[in-house]
Amino acid sequence: MNRHPRAAQCWHDHRGLAFVVSGVAALGMLGGCVDRRIFISSEPSGATVFLNDVEVGQTPVEVEFTYFGVYDVRLRKEGYEPLVTRAEAKAPLHEQPGIDLVALAIPAKKTTRVEWSFKLEPSPTDDAALLGRAAELRTKLEPLPTETEPASAKK
Repeated sequence: MNRHPRAAQCWHDHRGLAFVVSGVAALGMLGGCVDRRIFISSEPSGATVFLNDVEVGQTPVEVEFTYFGVYDVRLRKEGYEPLVTRAEAKAPLHEQPGIDLVALAIPAKKTTRVEWSFKLEPSPTDDAALLGRAAELRTKLEPLPTETEPASAKK
């Protein structure tokens, strides 16, 4: 005994719409994920890498990242000059605002890989040359002598 025959008819008429909405919601939950990685190499390899003052490993190294933009990069290796620089992780087209929403709706894993390569310069091994550079830098840092006369001598 159905007291409301129109209610049953209404549900029957909207079953197709409910199925489509459920399907779209399910696809939304299956949306793709994004894997962002920075690959850092150096010549020679084996340099310790710091990204934004956080040690991430030795080259070659691959690290995950969240945000695109400019990173402070430091590399250190015994026998080589330390390298302090900045490098930019640029967003590819499918990661641009607006487009990224459409790309994320596609149920697939998307990997973005940024590659940076650095060349380290050997440290000078000649002690005399190193002492010469130190003396040169010291003269640049020391204040120039100023002419001062005692106050009693100026009378």
